[in-house]
Amino acid sequence: MPTFRGVRGVWGVTELRRDVDRDASFRAFVDAHQRPLMRLAYLLTGEVHLAEDLLQSVLVRMVGRWPRLRRMDRPDAYARKALVNQYISWRRRRVTGEVLSPEPPERGYSTEDSTVLRIVLRQALMRLTPKQRAVIVLRFYEDRTERDVAGLMGCSVGTVKSQTHHALARLRALAPELASRLPVLDDPADMREARR
Repeated sequence: MPTFRGVRGVWGVTELRRDVDRDASFRAFVDAHQRPLMRLAYLLTGEVHLAEDLLQSVLVRMVGRWPRLRRMDRPDAYARKALVNQYISWRRRRVTGEVLSPEPPERGYSTEDSTVLRIVLRQALMRLTPKQRAVIVLRFYEDRTERDVAGLMGCSVGTVKSQTHHALARLRALAPELASRLPVLDDPADMREARR
């Protein structure tokens, strides 16, 4: 049997074909899902270069497991969950040199200007805890249900509800000009009072 010398050693033709098939399949997956995964990574990190690093680290882990992952019904769901978990893990270990100002940048436009509101929202999101930020991004940017978010984050639906409630309250406190644009959820304290 003819063999080919590669970086990893000597491969037979069947092993080479299997690697080429795996690589082509993984490339097709990345081509189909790169934009939404990059958007999620950016919304989690708030910085293009960190988002690229986050996505790259997840894709590097996935390529080694691709023969098993490509048989899944939704490998993109696995990738999303891996992005969220990797982001939370990074935030625990990483101390950034970036100092966020509690004040939004000076405004040259009215508070209704969408660009200014996006900047204010981004700054407020950056000041949430990693889990709160992940919940907000998954629930409202990705438009996922509480059950989907719980599955992606590996927690209960109650935890998602609680984290969402606390994150929205924190966003309202950090950026009062966004309060009218943020969703209003039932207050758990009001719900407890109504049950009594």
